[in-house]
Amino acid sequence: MKLIDLTHIIQNQIPVYPGDSEMELIQTSTLTTDGYCNHQLTINMHTGTHIDGPMHLISSELFISDFPLDSFVGKGTLLNVSGMNRIEYKDEYEHLISEGTILILYTGHSIYFGQEKYFTEHPTLTKEFAELVVRKKIKLIGMDMPSPDKFPFEIHKYLFSNQVLIAENLTNVDQLLKVNSFEIIALPLLINTDSSIARIIARLD
Repeated sequence: MKLIDLTHIIQNQIPVYPGDSEMELIQTSTLTTDGYCNHQLTINMHTGTHIDGPMHLISSELFISDFPLDSFVGKGTLLNVSGMNRIEYKDEYEHLISEGTILILYTGHSIYFGQEKYFTEHPTLTKEFAELVVRKKIKLIGMDMPSPDKFPFEIHKYLFSNQVLIAENLTNVDQLLKVNSFEIIALPLLINTDSSIARIIARLD
């Protein structure tokens, strides 16, 4: 069994979405001074690798903690959409995307993580592609970029309205390109918030 970590490491001053509050990771106690070691993290739930829940952008009473565990674990489907500025529907996707799976998009955009263009020049999903995602009963869609769309975030809202969760800011997705079968384990914190930072891994069959 092989595991691939699709998560950006949380470290001080990790890039945040423009306009979001900066995160801070500090050491509050040391073994030599205090007799124990401790750290404190102040972080926006949309920092680094995270999972968006519907409360983020539509009227919903569901915290991310209200979703059952099987919302975040399942057989994965990888779609290579690298080189596309707009990720549009194609007939071939009908058989490439398996129904009821967790869909992972490889755009290649994660190589810009840490640069301004990562947040300003990322690809976007078309409504027709999002309709395919819903039709395929995808329970979670993950991508190696910061968002499936830009303001006013209509794709976010459409997916949320159809019970599709969104995992953003993945990394190492290129390591799945030649993998035939894998499972995704994408666990948010058990926390009463709209969304959550998450540890997301792929387990190769």
